[in-house]
Amino acid sequence: MATAKMESVSAVAMGISKQNGQLRGLSSQSGPSVQSNPFARVSTGGQKPAADSQEGPGIRFGEDWKKSLQLPPKDNRMKTSDVTATKGNEFEDYCLKRELLMGIFEMGWEKPSPVQEESIPIALSGRDILARAKNGTGKSGAYLIPMLERIDLKKDYIQALVMVPTRELALQVSQISIQLSKHLGGVKVMATTGGTNLRDDIMRLDEIVHVVIATPGRILDLIKKGVAKVDKVQIMVMDEADKLLSQDFVVLIEDIISFLAKNRQILLYSATFPVTVQKFMAKYLKKPYEINLMEELTLKGITQYYAYVTERQKVHCLNTLFSRLQINQSIIFCNSTQRVELLAKKITQLGYSCFYIHAKMMQEYRNRVFHDFRNGLCRNLVCTDLFTRGIDIQAVNVVINFDFPKNAETYLHRIGRSGRFGHLGLAINLITAEDRFNLKAIEDQLVTDIKPIPSSIDKSLYVAEFHSANDEAEEQETPEEP
Repeated sequence: MATAKMESVSAVAMGISKQNGQLRGLSSQSGPSVQSNPFARVSTGGQKPAADSQEGPGIRFGEDWKKSLQLPPKDNRMKTSDVTATKGNEFEDYCLKRELLMGIFEMGWEKPSPVQEESIPIALSGRDILARAKNGTGKSGAYLIPMLERIDLKKDYIQALVMVPTRELALQVSQISIQLSKHLGGVKVMATTGGTNLRDDIMRLDEIVHVVIATPGRILDLIKKGVAKVDKVQIMVMDEADKLLSQDFVVLIEDIISFLAKNRQILLYSATFPVTVQKFMAKYLKKPYEINLMEELTLKGITQYYAYVTERQKVHCLNTLFSRLQINQSIIFCNSTQRVELLAKKITQLGYSCFYIHAKMMQEYRNRVFHDFRNGLCRNLVCTDLFTRGIDIQAVNVVINFDFPKNAETYLHRIGRSGRFGHLGLAINLITAEDRFNLKAIEDQLVTDIKPIPSSIDKSLYVAEFHSANDEAEEQETPEEP
């Protein structure tokens, strides 16, 4: 499997493999070790072993069934109003199966976010939804929870179809689905994407599958071959709907819908909704319930800076950032696959651990890089815009645009890789003379303020543990006041 465990990040020698995107330097950045679990306090002793995932001999539903839950460490980081401005509802208020509630709580989800509050009851009622919410505010849970609640285990056919634009997002959503449904007693979830063995997917579909999470090209191929039977699908979800309805995918999506039952439910979720989405909504959605939680476009917890440099100064500037910032994990964006590989090599030569990923890599290596970076085996990831859609790695606290993007939509999705679920993050943009006009245009379109980078950046703006420590200090000082 592509998820084979790698050697430690602090490997002795610089082993550069152009195949698998994993580059290792002689030393890593200063600061605490990478935490794949960002909820815990900083530990200089490396990663803690994962909690025992084995379940007990049986779950007893007594007066206090929550005592049997294997909860993750409590997330004590500060959260912004992007996820805290709720109506005060609890997950129990939606009359969900107790087994599903167990999966929700064991994910560490304590209360529904605003988009989940708006979406879950409407989706459970069977109505179509058009939801617009910021990156990293809980959109996946907003559709997976009602979808899994409505799965009937007595029926042995595909009941739900989740469409996503990238292979990495498909793997992420399927993993969340499996974790949420682990107590439901047999919900079968399958991810199918391009770049993987078609025969394996055909054999898997010969068995019982209730939920399919797919990229459009692969699932359409399986449908046309008569392998994936979707005529009884009740719910179709489109995550990152604006991308799915772009020129690259819209014809495939419409083709897929033609195979679905006429009374199916369609749920659309995205951070941006261009004109193409409005046209699609008018054609395929029946009196959709519209959710718009986008009073402002950028996440409240992300602080944005720019550094004015020449092209030749970029690597030196990046080296300076590495030495001065307290990076837990960072994602560094380039505008081409060639520049991704060149920059990854440069970073490794500077002595920092680094992975890279782009669309031209073999899927096996993409999966391995994604899995290992997500598990905290490396501090820095260099990538193209392949990694801008929906990818949720909570340990990422810094995003660097080594190459500034051409449009506001791409910029929005890039910086949304940090500051996930209302937490704090830092976005730094390296701006050349050619980028000045793009910078101004993006600021205007997003109605946001990208400031010049100061000589010293306050750690409380992007380091969760530093902020938590400050909060504790303030709490201890408060009682002493007269």
